Amino acid sequence: MARGGINKAVVQQARQAILARGEHPSIDAVRIELGNTGSKTTIHRYMKELEASAPAIASQALSDTLGRYVEQVAEQLREEAEARLIEAQALFDEQMTQVQAQLQEARQALADAHQREQIQASALQAQSEQLETALASLQAEQLRGATLNQSVAQLQERLADKDEHIRSLEDKHRNARDALEHYRSASREQRDQDQRRHEAQVQQLQVELRQLQQGMVVRQEELTRAHRDNERLLTETRQHQAQSTRHEAQLEQRDAQVQGLRSILAQAQGASEELRRQWELDRQALANLRDENIDQMLTIERLQERAALSERQYAELLAVKDAESQINQTSDR
Repeated sequence: MARGGINKAVVQQARQAILARGEHPSIDAVRIELGNTGSKTTIHRYMKELEASAPAIASQALSDTLGRYVEQVAEQLREEAEARLIEAQALFDEQMTQVQAQLQEARQALADAHQREQIQASALQAQSEQLETALASLQAEQLRGATLNQSVAQLQERLADKDEHIRSLEDKHRNARDALEHYRSASREQRDQDQRRHEAQVQQLQVELRQLQQGMVVRQEELTRAHRDNERLLTETRQHQAQSTRHEAQLEQRDAQVQGLRSILAQAQGASEELRRQWELDRQALANLRDENIDQMLTIERLQERAALSERQYAELLAVKDAESQINQTSDR
C-alpha cells in the first residue's frame, strides 16, 4: 500500500508529465515530480505496471522500436541499479548505525582509557614521589647504618678494653684471694700455736696448783684476803669478758671490712696497690688485736682458775677447821 497518498494514477500522471517534457521518467524524476514524497519501491512497482499495460506501437519505424527497446533495457537496468542502490543504501545505513554505535563505544572506551591513563599517571606520579621519598629515606638509613656500624666498632673496641680490664681485675682479685687464703692459713697456724702455748701454760698452772695445795697450811691466813681478791677478780673478769666481746666484735668488723675490701678490689681501677697496703695494715692490726685478745683470754682463764683454786682452798680450810673442831670436841669429852 502506498504511503502519504501515493497511488498508481498519481504516478502515471507524473510519468506522463516527464515524458511530455521529453525527459526520461526515472524513479527519482517521478519522485521529484511528486514533491519528494512516496517510497521508491512503491513508485518502481507502479511504473512497472504502467509499462506492462501500455499498448505497443507497431507503426513506428524499426529504429524507434530498437530505441524503445534500448530505452526499456536501459530503464530496466537503471531501475535494477536503483533497487540495488536502495538495498545498498539501507545496508549502508544499517552498517553506518552499527559503525556509529561502535564509534560511540570506542569513544566511551577511549574516554575511559584516557581517564584510566590519568588515574595511572597520577598513581605513577604518586609512586614516583614515594620512590623519591623511599630513596631519600634509604640514603638516610644507609648513612645512619654507616654511623651505627662505626659506633658498633667503637663499642666493640671499648668492650674489648673492658674485657681486658675485667680480666686484669679478676687476676688481681685472684691474687688478693690467694693472699687472703694465705693469711687465713697463717692465722690458723698462729691460732694452733697459741692453743699449744695455752695448753702448756695450763699444764704449768696445774703444777703451780699442786704447789699451792702443798702450801695450803701456809696460806690459811691469806684466805680472807683471797676471798676479797676473788670478788675483785670476778669484777675484773667480767670487765675482761666485756672487753673480749668488744674485741670479737672488732674482729668481725675487721672481717666485714676485709669482705668490703674484696668487693672494692673487684670494682676498683688502678687502686690495687693502695688496697693491698691498707689490707696489710688491717691485717697487722687484726693480728695485734688477736694477740691482745689471746693474752687477755689467757689472763682471764688464769684469774678464773685462781679464783676456783681459792674457793677450793677456802672450802678445804673450812673442812679442816670443822674436822679440828670435831676432834677437839671429842678430846674434851
